[in-house]
Amino acid sequence: MTSLLEQFDIEQSQIEQMLKDSIGKAEDGELFVEYCESEGLVFDNGKLKTGTFDTRQGFGLRAVSGELSAHSHSGDMSQAGLKRACDAVRSVQSGKGGAYASGPRGTNRNLYSEDNPILAPTFEDKVKLLEEIDAYARDAEDKVRQVTVSLGANWQVIEILRPDGHFVRDVRPLVRIGVNVVVGDGDRQETGSYGFGGRTSYGEFLTKDKWQYAVNEAIRSANVNLEAIPAPAGTFDVVMSAGWPGVMLHEAVGHGLEGDFNRKKTSAFSELMGKQVASKGVTVVDNGTIDGRRGSLSIDDEGTPTNDTVLIEDGILVGYMQDRQNARLMGVESTGNGRRQSYAHQPMPRMTNTYMKSGEHDPKEILESVKDGIYAVSFGGGQVDITSGKFVFDCTEAYEIKNGKVGRPLKGANLIGNGPEAMQRIAMIGNDMELDTGIGMCGKNGQSVPVGVGQPTLRMNAVTVGGTGV
Repeated sequence: MTSLLEQFDIEQSQIEQMLKDSIGKAEDGELFVEYCESEGLVFDNGKLKTGTFDTRQGFGLRAVSGELSAHSHSGDMSQAGLKRACDAVRSVQSGKGGAYASGPRGTNRNLYSEDNPILAPTFEDKVKLLEEIDAYARDAEDKVRQVTVSLGANWQVIEILRPDGHFVRDVRPLVRIGVNVVVGDGDRQETGSYGFGGRTSYGEFLTKDKWQYAVNEAIRSANVNLEAIPAPAGTFDVVMSAGWPGVMLHEAVGHGLEGDFNRKKTSAFSELMGKQVASKGVTVVDNGTIDGRRGSLSIDDEGTPTNDTVLIEDGILVGYMQDRQNARLMGVESTGNGRRQSYAHQPMPRMTNTYMKSGEHDPKEILESVKDGIYAVSFGGGQVDITSGKFVFDCTEAYEIKNGKVGRPLKGANLIGNGPEAMQRIAMIGNDMELDTGIGMCGKNGQSVPVGVGQPTLRMNAVTVGGTGV
């Protein structure tokens, strides 16, 4: 694919001059150009219910001085469209004698090729695959009453140009599959789901063993829910399994470690740098460099190479996630966490793949250490207050623990607590860290971006559990 800048139908040197005239006197800023194709198919109740294909392209021009920023965006990829954007952002000047910041450091890292995953297999082959998955699920068990299978892909190309001629480009594939089933026994029905994805091609992604595993897991979780009893309410020691339960870490802790919340002192972790904010042994990182992961990028949306950033080390708060603006205002370096949903949005500090590193305990040992507790295997939705750190998370798969043994499945369990306090309640850390299966989306200030989460098996003492059992 040729450079996106060619869409303006003028020389790159002319674009650079327009940027110098409009944002060159600000402290920072860039031209962000995007092209994105997206595809989605949903196979429901034995037939193809929806099939969509969408293309978007456009640019966003941003000028930044201090805490001020101006952003103009358009789908009009022409010289006239760019000129209008330049006129709109020209009002933001440094006004304080500040010089235009130097560009991000360079990198030769390219995590992904230029291949577009949407092009192969063909649309007809994808529909046949969905039919095969649907048939496999319906034949797997008599209790299966409904099957929904979804398949989606994005292919995004971004280019960033600065007035000083600093130019970077990144290609970002993204694929995902989801399986949802309804099982029934008499009048009772329950659902189960499983999804997986990553930044790869369909060929590496849609292997038979992977989609069959997804179907089997969806049916298994639905059957677990079919047998579940109402969860008790009270204070319990809780064991959280490895992988997707790291979404609680993402929400209850990760957002609180983003630079803008701490610069504005609206995070529960504000002014705690260098202090003990978690139990000893707890190390949390944000790593956007892992090849193929949902949150991984060669560069962030300001052109800074992504990084493996340590946030909490052995329980001590040692870092925040930063974009360029917040980093400059806080007197530190960007960590490569400036992300935006599209060309129509401004970047802000966002997570990539945020996870807790492994400890030293065997997961079996952790379960056996609990006399009377809850084993939380998977989470659904949750709510978090960044300022106070308070959270509530729904357990979509949970079990009772009795005398170190996993017992009956539970339905309706909620974990309730405070992020910083919960981190201090971690008593045992497993040696089995896993990342999630590649399904995470993160929302912040009206923007959504793909992310990854993860953790090892954990024991947390004295957690408040909400339930419906008597």
